[in-house]
Amino acid sequence: MAERRVTVTTEVGIQARPATVFVATAAEAKGEVAIAKREGDAHDAKSILQVLTLDVRPGDEIIVEGDDEGVLDRLVALVTDEARVGAGGEIADIDEP
Repeated sequence: MAERRVTVTTEVGIQARPATVFVATAAEAKGEVAIAKREGDAHDAKSILQVLTLDVRPGDEIIVEGDDEGVLDRLVALVTDEARVGAGGEIADIDEP
């Protein structure tokens, strides 16, 4: 299982709409995807309730684990300002207008 440790740098962390996009992205993986705060218990990254319960805020360090490296990379991008989330919840590369 691959792991990514990252500090959340987005303005709102993983709250409300960003949490919905985060969970939808995690759901693209065929296997399990877990999210945890540093030194905390792992939660199902495909569950909106479990992700929101973590209360991830800007500056928090999180760990995401799973077998799908591409999904993990996209999840990291969502929480580190490497991607933009549009008003409709779509993900746009930072270079796009």
